[in-house]
Amino acid sequence: MSSETDEAQERWRRWRLALGVDEDTESGYCLSERDSRLDQALSALYEPQSSGGKGKRGGLGGSAPRVARWMGDVREFFPSPIVKVIQKDAFERLGLRQMLLEPEFLSIMEADVHLVADLIGLRSVMPAKAKDTAREVVAKVVRELMEKLAARTTEAVRGAVNRSRRINRPRQADIDWPRTIRANLRHYQPKYKTIVPEKLIGFGRHAKTAADLDDVILCVDQSGSMATSVVYSSIFAAVMASIPAVATKLVVFDTAVLDLTEDLADPVDVLFGVQLGGGTDINQALAYCENLVTKPAKSHLILITDLYEGGNEQEMLQRAAQLIASGVNVITLLALSDDGKPFYSASTASAMAALGSPVFACTPDQFPDMMAAALKREDMAAWAASQDIKLVT
Repeated sequence: MSSETDEAQERWRRWRLALGVDEDTESGYCLSERDSRLDQALSALYEPQSSGGKGKRGGLGGSAPRVARWMGDVREFFPSPIVKVIQKDAFERLGLRQMLLEPEFLSIMEADVHLVADLIGLRSVMPAKAKDTAREVVAKVVRELMEKLAARTTEAVRGAVNRSRRINRPRQADIDWPRTIRANLRHYQPKYKTIVPEKLIGFGRHAKTAADLDDVILCVDQSGSMATSVVYSSIFAAVMASIPAVATKLVVFDTAVLDLTEDLADPVDVLFGVQLGGGTDINQALAYCENLVTKPAKSHLILITDLYEGGNEQEMLQRAAQLIASGVNVITLLALSDDGKPFYSASTASAMAALGSPVFACTPDQFPDMMAAALKREDMAAWAASQDIKLVT
């Protein structure tokens, strides 16, 4: 076969897969077995269902084994980021939320924070077997995120609260690695491609009473639109609760307020304690948090919400103003996720900013540094500018 024929067949193949048209028997070109499977996997989701006549009939049907085979094909043909996009499309286009009730389906899903949010939202209607599987999936995602985020968060928070006291013979857990590396750059060993530190710099351990600790209150909107933010917030709260240098509390809310601080030793328990969905009463949540503040000058309230207030907005703003005036460091995060530009109430965001609360969205990768800057009470506008984050004005 000539190169021109090969090129023509490849063009036909690509157009055939992209458009999902019927086989062109007159052309003499046919899809391979693998391409046919790929075409069927995409057609099941992206071609409209037909009630009869010629043409494909899209849809995965109600059988968990059939869905399992479909997901297996998708994961074979596409890299993980694309699998997640297709998975999300399946939930929206084909009503596959019902499939989450099938343990067989859960076991093959590409697990991420979006799936965790779906599982948490549906757990109340899951049969016991599916709920056990869902918990395993949630635990797996939590472990992966803890491994990714815990060390950096711990280092950033410890560095912020213990920055005033340094020692040169620290224990391993107390080593200030950024300062140690900078101090020992001249001891780089090309042969081993590493630095052999001559001097270790660390944070000094000193006993702190409850009055000495900085208080951090994560106050998280658990309405449906904030689902991934709830997942990340719960994990960060669990990490920070393990750091003796700060006292961390986690409060979640919709039209009711739930204090999950006692469950922070197990972030999976925390996530299974939230109730995604429902309305939003920020005013009531701030009232609860206000009662938790005993040392305003050493308290940091991180309010994570899209600011669509379903309660008394004027009273909510007045309460926020009182907290700020008392010395509480109030920071408003419109989202804590990687989901791109958040949806939020622009008018309420501007009103919060006018009170003196920095208002912006934050990714999980940026959160540890943001928390460190907050604990040091740095200029958040300057910090945001350094991260290419635009504050709401």
